[in-house]
Amino acid sequence: QAACATGVRDGMVVSTVSDRAREAQEAVLEFLLVNHPLDCPVCDKGGECPLQDISFGWGAGRSRYIEPKRHYKKPLELSPLVAIDRERCILCFRCVRFSQEVAEDYQLVCLERGDHTFVGTHDGRPYVAPFSGNIIELCPVGALTSTAYRFRARPWDVEEAGSVCTLCPSQCNVKFTVRDDTRVVRVLARDNAEVDDGWLCDKGRFGYQAIHSPERITAPMVSDGGVLREVSWERALDEAASALKRSGERTAALVGGQTTNEEGFLVQHLMREVLGSPHVDSRPGGALDAGQARLLARPDLSARVSDIDHAGAVLVIDTELVDESPIVDLRVRKAVRRNAAKLIVASSRPSTLDPNAAATLRFAPGGVEGVLGRLAAALDSPRARGESDGGPDGLDAAAALLRDADDVVVIWGERVSHGGRGRQAVEALIALAGALGLADRPESGLIEIPAGANGRGLREVGCLPNAGPGLADIEAPGMGTADVRDALGDGLSALLLVHIDPERELSGGWEAALERAGSVIAFADFTGDVMAEHADVIFPTASYAEKEGTVTHPDGRLQRVRQAIGHPHEVHPEWQVLVELCARLDAPLDAHTAPMVTELVAAAVPFYGGLTLDEIGGKGLRWQERDAASALPAEEPSDEPLEDAPDVPSDGLRLESAPSLWTGHVTENAPALRFLAIGPRAELSPDDARHLEVRSGDDVLLAVNGDRVRATATVRSAIPPGSVFLAPGMLEPGAVEVTKA
Repeated sequence: QAACATGVRDGMVVSTVSDRAREAQEAVLEFLLVNHPLDCPVCDKGGECPLQDISFGWGAGRSRYIEPKRHYKKPLELSPLVAIDRERCILCFRCVRFSQEVAEDYQLVCLERGDHTFVGTHDGRPYVAPFSGNIIELCPVGALTSTAYRFRARPWDVEEAGSVCTLCPSQCNVKFTVRDDTRVVRVLARDNAEVDDGWLCDKGRFGYQAIHSPERITAPMVSDGGVLREVSWERALDEAASALKRSGERTAALVGGQTTNEEGFLVQHLMREVLGSPHVDSRPGGALDAGQARLLARPDLSARVSDIDHAGAVLVIDTELVDESPIVDLRVRKAVRRNAAKLIVASSRPSTLDPNAAATLRFAPGGVEGVLGRLAAALDSPRARGESDGGPDGLDAAAALLRDADDVVVIWGERVSHGGRGRQAVEALIALAGALGLADRPESGLIEIPAGANGRGLREVGCLPNAGPGLADIEAPGMGTADVRDALGDGLSALLLVHIDPERELSGGWEAALERAGSVIAFADFTGDVMAEHADVIFPTASYAEKEGTVTHPDGRLQRVRQAIGHPHEVHPEWQVLVELCARLDAPLDAHTAPMVTELVAAAVPFYGGLTLDEIGGKGLRWQERDAASALPAEEPSDEPLEDAPDVPSDGLRLESAPSLWTGHVTENAPALRFLAIGPRAELSPDDARHLEVRSGDDVLLAVNGDRVRATATVRSAIPPGSVFLAPGMLEPGAVEVTKA
């Protein structure tokens, strides 16, 4: 009997080395190899192929099969990312099961029957899905290969280097396949059950190509006569230091999500301790109250990602996980599929998780505060404890599901804290956590999905206008992102941009703000039109495959980012450039290596106290599980009753941003992913589209408070009337006017 299909029972004797077992092993391998071609010398899997290894270890060493093998056209593009050699396929169904049972996109199927069976898609359509690249790694033979890696290298030509992907908040553990110490030719998953379950999204798997894009900035640049030109490091540093010295406390810094903890710490040190400016921010959508930040970081309110697996209920609030943290999306699907977890989705926009949800709560853009407050109140109502008739908008049904669950994990998007009433919305979230009793449940808690990959880490090392390292209060809070934009040229004279492109990542009004700025100094890997026109100095940045440092996962796990390849051309590590700027501003730091900067971070953040790179290791370490976690300043929830949230105006259309995984420089500069890149896209309901006489594919103009954006209309039946969702979000949310272009 097949071992993989036979359960173990008391008294069973298992023999793996008997003559009979050996004969069975040889027979199974003989059947597998009946139609398998002898492609090993040219197959990409050659040298790392499980079938090759098993045949060598347990095969007969000869073949009795003399009939012609089957042949198909090869290779066949299953998608722009994956090629299939169908005659190599041994019909193990791993790829089909992944599509149907893990990613749940249901695109891969087995076609035909008997010995003519092969893997394909319905009607021959391309297999385009966020996680399609995982089937390449799952394939135990060379049937499924990467079109980006095909024929690029053999296993003995390359080396592997472990690190962390910083392209989204999932922070998946990866292995870079490196050739000649200078070029990444492939990215594979590095299994870490506490973080990613061994999966990668397609952006993380194929985005490495942007590292070697010819458009990438690889030398410092200075604006001469309005034109950026490559210059020496000495001149670029002199220009930047002079500009910062002139502006002094009238300087502001904005920090993007791909910045490491070390880089973020040095930026806030440069601003606060060297220039005397408190204006540093890493949250593009709005400030977060320092007390609330400390409360949300409490170990008893913080859930692990792995807690999702065995949660009785999962509540997802105002985040589209497949676009904002794709691997967490897979984790939630797994909890529902395997553990029958009850999923409740609360969002203003239809979610891909809706079909898996036991309850869905819809609200108008900007109305999350009201839903959270009503849900917290419903948890205390008698109806939530007993039978429920669904209540208004299904609130009672959702409350009943949450109350009946043993463990509850609440996943909320940073968008909850944005807007003019962001503080009140977070207060409602904290009240909901209290109503659920999350602090008293050891495997329950909150997980925030930040807007940037290292959003949590940057917050904890001091990249907030109202909190220093360790989330400590500061005497004179600075300006947040929106206030910095409005104050440039009128109170602020210089802007330091670190891994952030205002043109693409921040809401409207930034082109005029940069025009007013006296100096713009940027750390960037690519330039857009706005940056090229207004930047005075641009320092090239290291890619995530060239960095040394740490990042902090949304659940508080610190992970090491390790350098896999050398820096190209004139690229220097960002921490080194920031230390040099401090020295040129007469405030030298005793930090000559990346680990020395990590020591400075551990010394400055009390709840990181004593943390070392060796302790973090290859799998990471949650700071909440260390003794130093007690150094987090105590913060208790407010005992004041929640205010009634104001009604969201219903007149006209309400705009909300809709983040997409497939926007940004990485997608546009990785040839394999370019077909997935999307421009500005406005999603409308059928009712609103009819009223505006707009169809899918039409060009429309969106206007909010004088800012205008041209976008392509997309009509979706599940969009609630009165709402417009713009991907990527390039306008301030609010009342929007939509007209046909």
